[in-house]
Amino acid sequence: MNVKNCRKCGRIFNYMGGPPICQACLEKQEEQFQTVKAYIRENRDATVAQTAEACEVDVNQIKQWIREERLELSSTEGAEIVCESCGTPILSGRYCDKCKREMANGLNASIKKPEMPKPEVKKERPGEGMHFLNRK
Repeated sequence: MNVKNCRKCGRIFNYMGGPPICQACLEKQEEQFQTVKAYIRENRDATVAQTAEACEVDVNQIKQWIREERLELSSTEGAEIVCESCGTPILSGRYCDKCKREMANGLNASIKKPEMPKPEVKKERPGEGMHFLNRK
C-alpha cells in the first residue's frame, strides 16, 4: 500500500497513481473544471486571467488544463502558453505541431526496423517445374 499526503489539502490517502491528490480534492477539481468549461462556452473570448477571476480558480490550474489538452485557447495572440521545445505560442498541449512532428520522426528513425529477408531467386534448370504426382 502506497500512502501519500495530498498535495492540495495535506490529508493522508492511498495513492494509486496519477496526480498526488486525494479523491475529495480530485472531485473538487473536476467541479471547478466543469465551472470553467461552462463559463468558456458563454464567454468564448475570455482570457485565462478573466476566466480564473470569474470562476474563482487559480490561473495555474487553468494553464495545467490547457497543457493537458482539456482546454484550448481561442488564439495564440497574447498566448501565455508556449511550446516547451521552441517557445512558439500554442493553443494547447506542451509542444507545437512542428516539434511534435520532429519528435515523432526522431523516434521513428531511432527504432531499428527488422529487414525482410529477400527471397532467393533460383535459376531454372531443365526438367524443373510443376508436375503431377503419380498417385492414384
